[in-house]
Amino acid sequence: MRFLDRFSTLQLIAIAAASSALILAGAFGFQALGYAPCKLCLWQRWPHAAAIVIGGAAVASGQKALAWFGAIAAATTSALGFFHSGVERKLWDGPSSCSGGSVADLSVDDLLSQINQAPLIRCDEIPWEIMGITMANLNAVGSLALAVLWVVAATRKA
Repeated sequence: MRFLDRFSTLQLIAIAAASSALILAGAFGFQALGYAPCKLCLWQRWPHAAAIVIGGAAVASGQKALAWFGAIAAATTSALGFFHSGVERKLWDGPSSCSGGSVADLSVDDLLSQINQAPLIRCDEIPWEIMGITMANLNAVGSLALAVLWVVAATRKA
């Protein structure tokens, strides 16, 4: 962590917020390339947006205590990324609205309604990966690192 000693608390907060902005830009870039996001992908974007706002507010006000909220936002999107990674790998079920699931207990009317309202993008399918690493995996680990960065900023003495 000595590398981080080069930066002030507010600089660390700005770096963390800018990193969330870059992650969001990357997500929108993939979307522009034709990789439409699923419901879980969209859920992972909201905490990054919150982290950007929190970081801006912290830098503008000089309130390093806001870094705790940035840490919560980054940890939330990391947790969603890990959950999504498990859904992609079929380790557990995702939301029924975007994952495969049992239809045994559904009536014909309920099944038809679900089919008609079903999203086009499934959460339990991997749209892109490189060397076995998916976008959800990248977000999970990268956001966890950002959560640590936020905590470092929040706990700094100076």
